[in-house]
Amino acid sequence: MFKSESAVSPVIGIILMLGLTILSISSMLIYSVPTLDGLEDMAKAQKIEQAFTVFDSRTSKVALGESPIQTTYVSLMGGAINVNGDQDAYNESRIVIVTVTVNISDENYVDFMTGQNRYRWQSWEHYVGGSGFDEFNCSLGSIEYSMDDRIIAYEGGGVWSKYPTGSTIMISPPEFHYNGETLTLPLMKINGRSGVSGTGDVGVSISSNNMPLVLFPNTTMAVNRVNPLEADKVIIYIKSEYYDAWANYANSQTYTSATVDVANKTAIIELDVIPPMGTSTLTDAFKVGVLNESTTAPIYNFSFNFVAGGAQGLNPSNYDISASSGTKTLTYTLDKTAGLRLDVEYKDTAAGSEYIERWSNTASIPVIEDPETAMVDFLDDTYFMEYAPGNQNDDYAEPDFSWGPESSISLPPDIEIIDNNYQTSLYNLTQHYMKLLTMDGSVIFSIDGGPQDPVDYEQSTITLYYEGMPGAITYLHITKNELDAAVTV
Repeated sequence: MFKSESAVSPVIGIILMLGLTILSISSMLIYSVPTLDGLEDMAKAQKIEQAFTVFDSRTSKVALGESPIQTTYVSLMGGAINVNGDQDAYNESRIVIVTVTVNISDENYVDFMTGQNRYRWQSWEHYVGGSGFDEFNCSLGSIEYSMDDRIIAYEGGGVWSKYPTGSTIMISPPEFHYNGETLTLPLMKINGRSGVSGTGDVGVSISSNNMPLVLFPNTTMAVNRVNPLEADKVIIYIKSEYYDAWANYANSQTYTSATVDVANKTAIIELDVIPPMGTSTLTDAFKVGVLNESTTAPIYNFSFNFVAGGAQGLNPSNYDISASSGTKTLTYTLDKTAGLRLDVEYKDTAAGSEYIERWSNTASIPVIEDPETAMVDFLDDTYFMEYAPGNQNDDYAEPDFSWGPESSISLPPDIEIIDNNYQTSLYNLTQHYMKLLTMDGSVIFSIDGGPQDPVDYEQSTITLYYEGMPGAITYLHITKNELDAAVTV
């Protein structure tokens, strides 16, 4: 009887069941507790995001004069909230707007606009103070909630969220309103320095004297701060901890795009200004904005009325009107042989150095005497040009490289030039090449009349009308709104 083991099996079974239960519960706790903690942190973050979105709406009421003061209550839940509205914060949170209005042939303009020069924080400082460069800026500051490595902040009229990985997203859009023609930018400057941490509820108060400072238009500050804009470019630099989210917001809009200066935590938004159109006195340089590529014929008028400048008459030799954009170059050349003769050349080194399309006139443009004048219309649909490949030493591989399906080097219509006798109108050439030339941005045409330029520029005129690409800015309205912020327990 004392050697019997009949009661062992039930005991061992109960022990095994208890052990498996404990092991299962332990495993569940090991794997689920971090997940539950993560879900709890996410819920807390979402609650703060909602509170900051409400705060954003109430702050707009204060900034726009609807209310002198607004208070929003936020539950800290173990985090901290800080008002960053002092000089240290302003060094890292600010907006700078630079307008460029210098002569398009000016050395400073060319230097600043070349390559990537302008896409760096403080790159404008060397030029501002000289003729044509205007800068106005506003410190932003911020109100931030932080818990562990997660940050949720109000800055520049928007709400931003920064994750432990360092990436940021937009929760509520900033006060940046652009419809493709008018940019309205009320800049929100946070004043004050306070903070609190813990687990209770705190109030964040915003107040203002409701007297925004108009930065643009404002001719008292600078004579060229007028609407419609006289600037050639408007470049907006946004230095912020949330610069990548600012850039993503700009890129998500229909008419804006942004680049980033990662080293300086800066988003850069560049806006083109539609150059003046109409009839004006001829100069040795003029600008053409980006054409609407979706339109078959976006140019309505592109003509010159040349008046002779001396006794020799209107007798040009290789009178060049040319523009370049990246790898593309378009040149119109006039010379006088029983009237004015016109040649057109287009090349794009991106396709290859041998890819050049040349066209020669099939008739002369009449010159009226006493004084000698000539009307040259680059949209003349009765003036036909003949494809001319040049001399025998030229190697023109696929001379019709620009006439094809839409790509970085070609646009419709898709035609094939099979021999040197192929003809098309000057109207077709201008519409086609100008769309290609402005594909990447505005272009500057320069006139080279040679050492004995025969044109009287004060008497001569240029007429230019076209349909620009949607998104070119015309009007600018910028105000600075001072907001006093404080955290109260």
